[in-house]
Amino acid sequence: MPAADSCPRLSPQVRLTYDRARGRPVLLTPETVTVLNGTGASILGLCDGRRTVAEIAAELRGQYARVDEGEIGAFLDRLTERRVVRG
Repeated sequence: MPAADSCPRLSPQVRLTYDRARGRPVLLTPETVTVLNGTGASILGLCDGRRTVAEIAAELRGQYARVDEGEIGAFLDRLTERRVVRG
């Protein structure tokens, strides 16, 4: 799991966007299109390479009733393994 003080960011070849046809946020990589739920899109939207995982969790607490920093870390860890996220 990423450290609370790591500053994740999307890899250069990855883009977070909104797909109008699907009506959902998507993550575009050279090989795939991943449809995201709102929470995943919110997390990735905050991965700018400046915010730490702890700061991302704090920001999300203003939007969602329950935010688990460990779940955020696990989500980012899975995407780091896929080389979608760095940091």
